[in-house]
Amino acid sequence: MNNKELENLKKELSDNTDSIHSPEKIISQIKIYEKGISPLKLVRPCTIGDGIKLISDDDKEYFLKTFQAALDDGRIIKFVPASGAATRMFKKLLSLRARFGKIESAKLKKLASNGDEDCIAALEFFNNLNRFAFFKTLANLTEDNGEKLSELITEENILEIIRLLVDSEGLNYSNLPKGSIQFHSYPDGSRTAFEEHIIEAINYSSSKDKKVKVHFTISIEHEKQIKKLFNSFLQYYQKKGWKFEIGFSFQSPATDTISVTIDNKLFRDENGNLLFRPGGHGALLKNLNELKADIISIKNIDNIVPDYLKQETYIYKKIIGGYLISLQTKIFNYLRLLEKEKLNENVINEIFDFIKKEFEFSLQEKNKSKSQPEIQKYLFNFLNRPIRICGMVRREDHPGGSPFWVQGEDGEITKQIVETAQVDLSNPAQLKIMNDGTHFNPVDLACAVRDFRGNQFDLEKFSNPDTGLITKKSKDGQELKALELPGLWNGGMYYWLTVFVEVPKITFNPVKEVNDLLKPEHQSLKK
Repeated sequence: MNNKELENLKKELSDNTDSIHSPEKIISQIKIYEKGISPLKLVRPCTIGDGIKLISDDDKEYFLKTFQAALDDGRIIKFVPASGAATRMFKKLLSLRARFGKIESAKLKKLASNGDEDCIAALEFFNNLNRFAFFKTLANLTEDNGEKLSELITEENILEIIRLLVDSEGLNYSNLPKGSIQFHSYPDGSRTAFEEHIIEAINYSSSKDKKVKVHFTISIEHEKQIKKLFNSFLQYYQKKGWKFEIGFSFQSPATDTISVTIDNKLFRDENGNLLFRPGGHGALLKNLNELKADIISIKNIDNIVPDYLKQETYIYKKIIGGYLISLQTKIFNYLRLLEKEKLNENVINEIFDFIKKEFEFSLQEKNKSKSQPEIQKYLFNFLNRPIRICGMVRREDHPGGSPFWVQGEDGEITKQIVETAQVDLSNPAQLKIMNDGTHFNPVDLACAVRDFRGNQFDLEKFSNPDTGLITKKSKDGQELKALELPGLWNGGMYYWLTVFVEVPKITFNPVKEVNDLLKPEHQSLKK
């Protein structure tokens, strides 16, 4: 961008009194487009004993007690990213309806037998309709409309059933937040994902005075509907003595990123306006930063199971939380020592050993030529950072991030959660390392975000701006480039003190498509 273009941009933004984007910020994003984002350089997968820890039974007991003490002090808050609409859950059903104005059962079955994914998904959905938690609600709505769901099923009118499920004149599920979808059935009724997360919080993150603190990130257009939903079910638990601090926040428009043309010029829509797009879940780093919390437990909205499977989740959320608090206590003690006058060599070596044991960094060699004050300053800066414990499950066929040792541009090798899109898969060596990964990131984190003096870290300072993603989109028939900010638990936490631990597979059961609710783990009564 030349000087004249810059001046014009500044004038355009200053004339727009509602603008929340500075010219400097836009210019920095344009420079990212021009430079491009280099793929991360994988060194090797994180594996058990080399980047991923197994927690012993003795340690589990200790961490559980540590976590309970923090709970009793009211230090824990649960943070649930929940701003996404449920549209993707119904993608294949919506696709089927878009393709066919009408489709006979025989044709649907024939296409399914030939491998048509939309038809396969639709048949599975239709043949198991009565097993979904929303079946009764759908039947009641159909009856209110003067029809009977049983007759639609008998007539094999699948497109009409899909319409009633997803459209605004029906349950409107494709336009609701995923948290508002009824996930699980119980003898006394069905529960949405939002309600299931409240129950989970009651069971693992409530204080001794029965106070439950949960924060959800939501879309502003869903705020009224979501708050109405919460009011409808919270009263039941309040009557049982539970006290709730439920917070909501929105993905800030200030985190939207500028769009550019394919040749990196400012993209303008058909009205000549600059186009800003949401910056992805990395934008939620701002929400996390503004939470002003102490210990934060993070879990995605769609990763929730029925009551009979929750117990192991409760245990492991407490274990990784207790591990975090235990680490934090030791780190704070060392930081208080390091900021004092000269320490003796034994204490310095103890700190080096602690870092090697817990974070798997051997730092003595690179510091051997430094003076004592320089070593203390280095160790202080190394430890004085936010901390995260990340649960990892054994890899199966899940899309998403995995843990790897990564070499940064400065040559430093660190543990990171890496998305496939961040890797140069055209490089055979990098592809092999990616495929050799043994574990998967289920988004199961415990985070400590205060320093040893009790002050909030500015989490933005520990993000790596060079780890976002540039994607291709379109608007008004024109191609454009869009920029995603460093992912919340990827580049957004790049410079945090990080520990990966293995957690059981049962703690990860996401609902990406509606038919995932048919899996045994989401059928509420144990078979």
